[in-house]
Amino acid sequence: MTLLLLAGLAACDKQSPPAGQGPNANAPAPATSGEATGPGQNGVAGKGGQFSYTLDKSKAGTPAPDFTFQNPDGSDAKLSDFAGKPMLVNLWATWCAPCVAEMPTLDAVAAEYGKKGLAVLTISQDSQGEAVIEPFFKKHRLPHLKGWIDPENQFGFHYNTGMLPTTVIYDAQGKEMARVVGAMDWNSQEGRALIEAAMKS
Repeated sequence: MTLLLLAGLAACDKQSPPAGQGPNANAPAPATSGEATGPGQNGVAGKGGQFSYTLDKSKAGTPAPDFTFQNPDGSDAKLSDFAGKPMLVNLWATWCAPCVAEMPTLDAVAAEYGKKGLAVLTISQDSQGEAVIEPFFKKHRLPHLKGWIDPENQFGFHYNTGMLPTTVIYDAQGKEMARVVGAMDWNSQEGRALIEAAMKS
């Protein structure tokens, strides 16, 4: 119970986006409205809380879902498009401070392991889609990440963690290895160990 409580401190409740981001928003908010801020240079997320997460291996061996989501150019994509590669699938939103804090560490993973075959997919759960994703990527220096969009939140419902960020690691055969609920520093020893295990699959 304590672990779940601690994970909640460094994760966003998926069902409670800020005004202008939820399904009941009456009008579109400006492109950068509701965007959370990330950590300072010391890697601290939010208001002094460090990266915190729970590691769940109970779904290991489960095949990756094959939902359709959107490429940054608006075309359709599926996880099966990355068949034969290990994958890191990260669900995030611009309004989620732990998600934003985690992004630079995911960018570092993509920079180092992308050229070795790892697919790093940062799939937004923002209800406003491209209207907030495109400005986010223009504003933040994340050259190795792309803004995929899950317009119907199919991945969020499938993983059913109720929290953002949620990251799922798949082996090269498309089988789940582990999921991380909450914000992880992917430059940490444990983060890199998860990546290395996927790369050896």
